[in-house]
Amino acid sequence: MTKPKIRCAIYTRKSTDEGLDQEFNSLDAQYEACAAYVTSQRHEGWMLVSKRYDDGGVSGGTLERPALQALLADIEAGHVNRIIVYKIDRLTRSLSDFSKIVDRLDTMDASFVSVTQSFNTATSMGRLTLNMLLSFAQFEREVTAERIRDKIAASKAKGLWMGGTVPLGYDPHPDKTIRGLLINKPEANTVQQIFRLYADLGCLRRVERAAEQQTLRSKSRHGKPGAVFTRGAIHKLLTNPIYLGKIRHKDKIYDGQHDAIIDQALWDQVQAALQSKRAKQRGARSTQNPTAPLKGKLFDQTGDLLTPTHTKKTGRVIRYYISNRLIKAKDPSGTRLPAKTIEPFIAEAIQKHIQTQLDQGQLLTNSSIRAIQDAQAKWTTWHDAQVNQLGQVTTDDACTASLLSLLKNARIHAQTITVTLDQALLAAALGQTEDDLAYGAIAFTLPFKIKKRGVEAKMICGDIRPEPDQTLQRALAAAHAWVGEIRAGHSIAQIAKDQGTSESLIRTRLKLAFLSPNIQKAILCGTQPADLTLAILLRIKIDLDWDIQAKQLGISEAV
Repeated sequence: MTKPKIRCAIYTRKSTDEGLDQEFNSLDAQYEACAAYVTSQRHEGWMLVSKRYDDGGVSGGTLERPALQALLADIEAGHVNRIIVYKIDRLTRSLSDFSKIVDRLDTMDASFVSVTQSFNTATSMGRLTLNMLLSFAQFEREVTAERIRDKIAASKAKGLWMGGTVPLGYDPHPDKTIRGLLINKPEANTVQQIFRLYADLGCLRRVERAAEQQTLRSKSRHGKPGAVFTRGAIHKLLTNPIYLGKIRHKDKIYDGQHDAIIDQALWDQVQAALQSKRAKQRGARSTQNPTAPLKGKLFDQTGDLLTPTHTKKTGRVIRYYISNRLIKAKDPSGTRLPAKTIEPFIAEAIQKHIQTQLDQGQLLTNSSIRAIQDAQAKWTTWHDAQVNQLGQVTTDDACTASLLSLLKNARIHAQTITVTLDQALLAAALGQTEDDLAYGAIAFTLPFKIKKRGVEAKMICGDIRPEPDQTLQRALAAAHAWVGEIRAGHSIAQIAKDQGTSESLIRTRLKLAFLSPNIQKAILCGTQPADLTLAILLRIKIDLDWDIQAKQLGISEAV
């Protein structure tokens, strides 16, 4: 009777790439030993596949190895039935990773064999032996890693450069046996210019602009030209003690064996300026920049996180939440939402939802009257305590912040917003356990529309009508006033002179007075389309026919 064919693949691995350039290396030695073993089992139906699976210079502590992943893919495709390795630790040095591999092999009716370690994994004793071997392999890997970390720490304490990304201003020593850095004079000049610019300007943004104007660039790597300096890159450069001739290791700094690029006086001046700026920013945040209770919790239609930011206008701080892609990539599809609208909207929705669910007996799994009354009392006590803790802000802001602290996340969709509460925090506020809360009451959905105006957004939250556009209303009132003066016999030139404005401004805005009554009523009541702004009205050519106006502006004549 012919034995079934068993397609065998040899897997080899070496942790470092040392010696791999030799004509006959460690991977070849492993392969030959395994191939000889497969040949000895030919009577059992074993046959060797021609493809080699070699991972050179890859640690056994990870499964992210190209050859190993290719081998597992071929096993799943049915091209390989058995893995042959020289030793178990060639396959993996991690007990948890080995369990994952064995599970995958079991599901695909495949197995593996170690040439130098004979045991049968089909028996409990064989699996115990295997687990013990792997435990020692993992222990050896971890001890080796500890020795390497200790060696790096000791070497840095002696001031040696231990590799990594070479900083701007230096080149690695041409002799690879020497752990050192040599000054690259053109790049060192760039570093010195950056330090001097900050010492003179005292502002990262100004240094960024000045560096770009002076065509200062970062280090050229892998044949690619250096990049323009960003504020983050400038700050990292200014705080890197390597330019003072030091070596940093975690939170410790040692005297290095390389030459300094920056002298001590300039270094101290720059560090003092940076520290002073950080102290001012911390103080500014505590007194001027309001808190952002939706930070890390608000997501737009694409799943992009909305980040808190603010601007200053006429002495007022105006806060927003904007899409990350609007910050990083200047993507015009990003969203900017005013904090003063979105925060109280979500807070009020949370308050209403919790109170309604409690009243209807749907928030707790125990819907007895006693349980509901206890939860309501706890809720009132918790809410009052939270507001009292935030006594340094207005009562409205404190209420909003306390309610938003219960929010896990809020996700904006095309026509709705989904609000999900933090189950653990809500349970604590109600004096309950998480299991006492009805799971279906943790998340709820509200009507929510965003109408874009550039990157600005007009929000229509729930059943709330949009607020009147005061800029548009003032322009409409001014247009009517100018028309009245013209009818009284005054020229546009005279009106412009009397009011200290330009004739062109008056001419472009006069047309607002000739909008249909229904459109003007919508503007005064705030029921016009959310994306209808003064800029849009001034940009388009408005027809004198009221029906055509209604179609142009999307406002029904039946308003």
